[in-house]
Amino acid sequence: MAQYGKTAYWDERYTKDPEPFDWYQRYSGIRDLVAQYIKKEDNLLVAGCGNSRLSEDLYEDGYSSIANIDISRVVIDQMSDKYKEKPALTWQQMNVCSLEFPDESYDAVIGKATMDAVLCGEGSTANVAKMCSEVSRVLNANGVFFIVSYGVPDNRLNYLENDDYGWSVTVHTVPKPTVSATAVPDTKDANSVHYIYVCQKGGGVKLEEN
Repeated sequence: MAQYGKTAYWDERYTKDPEPFDWYQRYSGIRDLVAQYIKKEDNLLVAGCGNSRLSEDLYEDGYSSIANIDISRVVIDQMSDKYKEKPALTWQQMNVCSLEFPDESYDAVIGKATMDAVLCGEGSTANVAKMCSEVSRVLNANGVFFIVSYGVPDNRLNYLENDDYGWSVTVHTVPKPTVSATAVPDTKDANSVHYIYVCQKGGGVKLEEN
């Protein structure tokens, strides 16, 4: 697990295997929840984009402004080249714990597996705090941080529920993709779901968990 916190691991992985890979969920699995919190015209940042198809799928679904960052220079160069015909998608090498954007630059930030990767690195607790602080800083007054994680609420909420970030957190679950179309996931079983943590600024209405 610890390798997921190291830049060198990601550079080597993307060099060896440039094929698209989606951690946890494809866009189709989270599309409805994304639409519930993020508008098509929102200025959107995908943090820790990797070589996921998420940004392409968001773009194809009508989201019109999608910035992408990743700590791996290798994957950013690959993605910049792959999507050079789509100027709505931008790509920058950047650390989510030290964002180079002005305050209140974005309406929404999506991190799919990003928090989990940060938690695998050295100094994980401090780095997750830096990530949350930086994301809060670059979100506007009503912005949303949309996190996809395998981590259970008993663990992840300890990091996210902090008054300093100015947001309220709502938890959703989505079924893990199953190999068998006939398998019915048990949403009460932590092994069969992924967790969506929606951190909403501006005192947004706290929705019921589902």
